[in-house]
Amino acid sequence: MRISEKFPRYTEYNPSVPVWCVTPGEGGGLHRFFDTSPVSPSGQYLAVLRMPDNDRVNMPGEAADVVLVDLHTAEEKVIAQTFGWEYQLGANINWGADDHSLYFNNVDTSNWEPYIVCMDPLTGVTRKLEGSIYRISPDGNQIICANTVTMRRTQNGYGVVIPDERVARNFGFRADDGLFMTDTKTGKRSLVISIREIFERAVPQIDKGKYEHGECYGFHCKFNPQGDRLIFTMRWFHSQETQPWNQIKQHLDFWVLTMKPDGTDVCVAVGPEQWEKGGHHINWFPDGEHLSMNLAIHGDKQMKLVRVRYDGTNLCTITDDMPGSGHPTVHPNGRHILTDTYAGESTSFGDGTIPLRRIDLQTNSEQTLVRINVAHAASNLNGSLRVDAHPAWAPDHRHIVFNGYVNGARRVFIADLGEVM
Repeated sequence: MRISEKFPRYTEYNPSVPVWCVTPGEGGGLHRFFDTSPVSPSGQYLAVLRMPDNDRVNMPGEAADVVLVDLHTAEEKVIAQTFGWEYQLGANINWGADDHSLYFNNVDTSNWEPYIVCMDPLTGVTRKLEGSIYRISPDGNQIICANTVTMRRTQNGYGVVIPDERVARNFGFRADDGLFMTDTKTGKRSLVISIREIFERAVPQIDKGKYEHGECYGFHCKFNPQGDRLIFTMRWFHSQETQPWNQIKQHLDFWVLTMKPDGTDVCVAVGPEQWEKGGHHINWFPDGEHLSMNLAIHGDKQMKLVRVRYDGTNLCTITDDMPGSGHPTVHPNGRHILTDTYAGESTSFGDGTIPLRRIDLQTNSEQTLVRINVAHAASNLNGSLRVDAHPAWAPDHRHIVFNGYVNGARRVFIADLGEVM
């Protein structure tokens, strides 16, 4: 993977590795999340979303730009606009199997129906697919997603925005909502498994009587690297509010479920009894059998990096010597963990800057690769406007892409970890 020297180098706080700002112009951009690469399969292109304002959330029907950056030439081009985005994961931009397949969310503002855009970013040719996108399969054939419209009920920032009065409520156990899958060849969407079926079939069994009087919504979903199993998370709350929104500020019960892509073999990997101790950000291990996450496993509020098998067995700490934080991913070599830190976590520097942490499990040590600012004034007023670094591996597993707030704007950066890996 080659990075043009036309991109300005980021040198603040003396990074341990070479770092480039790859959105040096007007700013306002972000890459999607820590579990997908915003870099194209060939390593030449970067796809990001550029939002119209740093200081307020978007309104229904407000557009953002899908931007393609040529990493070889440093050229930046707006290739599309979308109405299907929010401030944390943008339009959930995913690369398909090659550089000619880019997927992202949009909304038809004539009827407020979300849909998926499949675009060849090099020619501009587009197709319209049913449903919404959260994650694409490793082979590029299937797209999985929860209901992006209702995501704001449990947390702002991750789905699409349509008028509030059009957002349904999931009372009880819905048979028509759950995990959806879109076939990228046919463009057709189907319901893989409903919320009702999950409550009926999950192992270990979930106590339905405890949850029948609340509301349950799907959220994160992820394929494992092998494409033969996936994660689906659900969130539940009971509210007396006429219109409950962003209930993560109140109280949510969380389930991390795994299943085969056809919706069979549903397992509870992590349930509310563990999550309520304090936890966040699940991802697959490279082996496709285990999950990593941050969890206060000992019930003492001390976040640890933990591992658990897809069926909920063998829950244990990965290391007891270094705290968990941010958005951890395990490198394919099994030796290194990459993560960032929230600005409010103890692992931050306390001044709005945070470290990108490289943890070496073999030497039981860690290194701050980059120190980057993520704080800005609007994020103190509205949490969904916060800037999360979301460090993500590029396809070569040598470079990483991350977000920051530098020189008065959101920006995207790339670091080369070749010297430390």
